[in-house]
Amino acid sequence: MRDKIKELLYRYRHGWILSYLIIYQMWFIYVERTVTRRFHIVHTVVDDYIPFVEIFIVPYLLWFGYVALAIAWFFFKDVQDYYKLCTFLFVGMTVFLVVSTVYPNGHYLRPRVFERDNIFISLVKGLYAIDTPTNLFPSIHVYNSIGVQLAVMNSEKLKEKKWVQWGSFIMMSSIIASTMFLKQHSVFDVITGCVMALVMYTLVYGSNWQPGTKHVYEARPYREKRRYREI
Repeated sequence: MRDKIKELLYRYRHGWILSYLIIYQMWFIYVERTVTRRFHIVHTVVDDYIPFVEIFIVPYLLWFGYVALAIAWFFFKDVQDYYKLCTFLFVGMTVFLVVSTVYPNGHYLRPRVFERDNIFISLVKGLYAIDTPTNLFPSIHVYNSIGVQLAVMNSEKLKEKKWVQWGSFIMMSSIIASTMFLKQHSVFDVITGCVMALVMYTLVYGSNWQPGTKHVYEARPYREKRRYREI
């Protein structure tokens, strides 16, 4: 049993990078509690023409599973693409935290009264209760969704699976739209999220950067010497 545990720990040692999420969560909670009243207002003229549509709460909430599923799939299927995706996501998330810390921001776009009462409105009310309309740009919902889509598009293992690519594209698009139709983000937040994603794409996928050496495991009893061959 001990040998099997050691074997699994070694095989999936690339999971270390996910420890960043602990740092992110602690930092995010700090800015959420700190930025509550005094902040720079984010607003564009276009925001006033975008209606509130509660059904978009569905793709907005699916974002959590969308990103988590992508990380998990690459974690087990392609280590190099996993590192690229995590680098893309975590660098952008850090930039977001820095911006939120040095330039507190928020908006007053949320509706004060809901004209309808249905399950989607109930979900929106729950979201509003736990998520303040602050720390908005660049939108991480937008940025991470684009990051997942780029990872899917650039994956050699998924290039023949058109249904996966199109499904991811539809999910990404609906999530981006949901940030505005739920009045969670301003158009400005969406634009800055897209711009940052474009910059990170050139750095992560537009170069020959390879995050580590890929190995193929040769299964042998654990007590024997392990051998790995580079490919």
